[in-house]
Amino acid sequence: MNNAVLPLVIALFSTPVMANSLTVVSYGGSLAAAQIEAAHKPYSQATGTRIISEDYSGGIAQIKTQVDSQKVTWDVVDAELPNVQRACNAGLLERLNPADLAPAPDGTPAAKDFIPGALSECGVANYVWSTVVAFNSKAYSGEQPQTLNDLFDVQRFPGKRALRKAPQVNLEWALMADGVPRDQVYSVLETEEGVERAFAKLDAIKKDIVWWEAGAQPPQLLADGQVTMASAYNGRIAVAQQKEKQPFKIIWDGQVYDMDAWVLPKGNPRKEQAMAFLKFATQSDVLADQSNYIAYGPTRLSAQALVDPRVKADLPTSPENFATALQLDSAWWSDHADDLNERFNAWLAR
Repeated sequence: MNNAVLPLVIALFSTPVMANSLTVVSYGGSLAAAQIEAAHKPYSQATGTRIISEDYSGGIAQIKTQVDSQKVTWDVVDAELPNVQRACNAGLLERLNPADLAPAPDGTPAAKDFIPGALSECGVANYVWSTVVAFNSKAYSGEQPQTLNDLFDVQRFPGKRALRKAPQVNLEWALMADGVPRDQVYSVLETEEGVERAFAKLDAIKKDIVWWEAGAQPPQLLADGQVTMASAYNGRIAVAQQKEKQPFKIIWDGQVYDMDAWVLPKGNPRKEQAMAFLKFATQSDVLADQSNYIAYGPTRLSAQALVDPRVKADLPTSPENFATALQLDSAWWSDHADDLNERFNAWLAR
């Protein structure tokens, strides 16, 4: 964090927070490490508040137990958007007002500075992650894949494809590759004709698909030469590129992105302090700094310009990468997942 803003932070968040501690919960690993460096440590330095970092595996069960028992020990929690919505609907989270969040550096209100879908009734998204197509550049000595359509073109770009063993993303990609505009994907997929169209597109490469279920598998399958192209989480590919020096490339065209959000469990006696941390952790400079530690994009428009230029090309939210992005519609999937999972499993068995 820029030391120049520390006096302002201290002025904003001092007195009531001093000498207190907060428990901030996330998913551990490189994500939590990035949040600790970008948010926890600077906040502690600015306010004297001790941040206790805890890990969990997601879901809303633990939040529900704490709220129902009126023994809330988690102050701020990083949650996936579908779980944010479920917990909010169940009355397990505090309602949040965008007016309480810090404005952009130029004074733009937070409500106008966050990307679409980042602000909800009970959550403030703090990073964007994405499912992308990645390929091993050594597999194609001449022309190399560049678009989502190339995933489905085994004539020009032969080789096995690794795809996640689930209908999400695969059906969206199939429709987009078949010519459906991004803003019509879910309306088309809601029809029987649209579902059949998506599966017909997948039929064209079905015999060339290797299915994966864990996020660590696609980079390994690419590295081992078992596949030449794969769907993968962008952060996993960035790690393989940077730390393992793998010759992987990302096709950003048609990336399907999602977000995770900070939430406050309801009934927390430290609500005011927790809100002060949330406000700090979703400032533009903090979100930008977080992206310097992990290849997830900031959720504020103003933060993009503050990211280290050396990492911008790896972020889903960089303008050139984000141009053809589709946001995963979590609410839509919550309504249709059961039916489409059944259809997908039946299709796999054919």
